[in-house]
Amino acid sequence: MKRIPLEQLLQESKKETYADQYRYVCDLIAGQKIKKVKTSPLNGKTPALHTVYWLLEEVPDYGEEIEELKFQTTPAIRTDYYLKHPDVYRRERKWVRLLHQYMAGRTAADAEPVSLNERSFQIWGREKFLQREEGKKILTHCGLTLEELHVYATTEPLAYYSASKSVPQTIVILENKDTFYSMRKSLLGGDDLIFGQRIGTVVYGAGKGISRSFEDFRFCVEPHINAPENEILYFGDLDYEGIGIYEHLERAFASEHEIVPFVAAYEKMIQKAQACGMDFLPETSDRQNRNISGRFFRYFTQEMTAAMQQILSLGKYIPQEIIRMTDFL
Repeated sequence: MKRIPLEQLLQESKKETYADQYRYVCDLIAGQKIKKVKTSPLNGKTPALHTVYWLLEEVPDYGEEIEELKFQTTPAIRTDYYLKHPDVYRRERKWVRLLHQYMAGRTAADAEPVSLNERSFQIWGREKFLQREEGKKILTHCGLTLEELHVYATTEPLAYYSASKSVPQTIVILENKDTFYSMRKSLLGGDDLIFGQRIGTVVYGAGKGISRSFEDFRFCVEPHINAPENEILYFGDLDYEGIGIYEHLERAFASEHEIVPFVAAYEKMIQKAQACGMDFLPETSDRQNRNISGRFFRYFTQEMTAAMQQILSLGKYIPQEIIRMTDFL
């Protein structure tokens, strides 16, 4: 309730007689629009009025909404939240009824996964409703998950080049664009022996973007690349983020593929870095996440591991671009 002074209450009727003003206030009290503050003083007139009143809020009637939720909504939508918050349902009703129509009329074809934006448009006529607008909130209020809508998120397509479609083959995931171009150029030229290993496919990971793209690895590459017999190598910057990207991929794909560091390529990086000298190496950004598990180092000799950890401990890093095509042979 909100307090309102008599003077403000009579603002619109101040030109009327006091008798009319008195009747106006009494009508508001009778209609339960206001209630007198009994502790407030009287105005000194006859008949007297209190000088302060409570402004009563009108209680909305949600009977129609509750009826609709209880008896006209598919059981696929859980109505508990809206029954407790009918005011929210009144605001979101348009979107909930469209979701109801979809869930109630689903066919066998709707069990086939489609993209997030495609399903969003199918249900609400707005392709970005689930991704950027109120869609996810509506689903939460309805007790539904994205999985129940049979959708998948689309990511930027993986850029890759296959010199061979044979299986098994060795695939290299590369963190940076320059090294991807160099290795692809080598494969295009018929030189598929890189650091002593025969390479069939190179994949450009786009830095940390690889984590998102590889979530749909099986959907966006040709079957010969996704074959379980393949060997998958990872090669990126020798810094905390590069190692972190590897460790994320290694965990995410542990049940499908074993992803291992491209040891020979990292050995070449260390060799060239030691020849340049530590002072020549760039410094690691303070913004890098230094939280790595150390699983990356288990593939290297103790000597190599010590050399890499020394570089990291000095606040230095080796960019992948230290490697050039002439180093591949």
